[in-house]
Amino acid sequence: MTISSKAEPPAEGRIEGPAPDASLADHGGETYSHRGLTYPLGRRGPGEGELIAIADGVGWARLPVPGSLKHINIWVLDDDEGVALVDTGLDIPPCREAWDALLAGPLAGMRITRIICTHFHPDHIGLAGWLTERFGVPLWMTREEWLFARMLTADVRDAPPKEAFTYWRAAGWDEERIAAEAAKGWGRFASVVTPVPVSFVRMQEGDTIRIGARDWRVVIGNGHCPEHACLIDEAGGIMIAGDQVLPRITSNVSLNLSEPEADPLGDWLVSIAKLRTLPDSLLVLPSHGEPFTGLHARLDALAEGHRGRLDALHETLAEPHRAVDCFSVLFGRKIEDNSFGLATGEAMAHLRHLEVEGRAVREVREGVSWYCAA
Repeated sequence: MTISSKAEPPAEGRIEGPAPDASLADHGGETYSHRGLTYPLGRRGPGEGELIAIADGVGWARLPVPGSLKHINIWVLDDDEGVALVDTGLDIPPCREAWDALLAGPLAGMRITRIICTHFHPDHIGLAGWLTERFGVPLWMTREEWLFARMLTADVRDAPPKEAFTYWRAAGWDEERIAAEAAKGWGRFASVVTPVPVSFVRMQEGDTIRIGARDWRVVIGNGHCPEHACLIDEAGGIMIAGDQVLPRITSNVSLNLSEPEADPLGDWLVSIAKLRTLPDSLLVLPSHGEPFTGLHARLDALAEGHRGRLDALHETLAEPHRAVDCFSVLFGRKIEDNSFGLATGEAMAHLRHLEVEGRAVREVREGVSWYCAA
């Protein structure tokens, strides 16, 4: 297959995340700039079953995702008389149907050569097992992401582990909320992820992967997940960024119960600094939102946003706070039940980073972590 860069204007798509302000109106397929970023293809994305060429040998498709994200972007790369697929969507009927539309439409008759997943989150790896088995091709991932996916698909049980109760209580959850969460069982990851292949091809920092006529260098990011793979074609001026750089929303950075003494926000900030050494001219292909240029401006905004929240949180800690007491400072809005877990992880990551920096101290009282400014 050859994906021509002579693309028609993209079809109608949706904007993920919070409702945009009036300045973020739909600009169709026309180049649009906002807050230091330029969207060469405008603010629309491909419709169901549509593949849009964004550069020679690089195609863009979308799969539906429930909730505010609305979609995940899928990248189709020319690869030795076939195509490689980057990320796969959730194992839910709408995603399978969207794949069927693509495979019966613009990808009809095309040989699938490999499945590449940027990281282990379900919207990225959910159908990797289904696709690798269907086409008899290998899965390419970093080792830590593959291991996490294998672990979580296997960890299905009727009740949460005791560590989960410890984590929720430490964050300040009340017993009613803990009981409601525990009633959901444990292992929802496996409900939206097909079995992850036992074998895979490992991607590592600094690897160069030849895909078709392009050489992609692997650059690893951390914080959002353990070993997130970004793919950089510096000669062609393209970066497949996954969730490591998104144009309008900030990737969730959470302190997880699997590693409660880690510093994921510190890892995230270090990764931002590392990615800033890449050329600012790269066309960034994010997993959510539209392709954009202005990498350095976006990285600066992400770093400044977190540092601003850390400073505001530090001021708040003049009085003792639990993680659940910090939502208004960090998010500026009421957190609904369906986002409570993510908000908790994000709050704990910020508190933990202040602790690592020496700006906060933690005192555990009856299983609850209370933080004060140092």
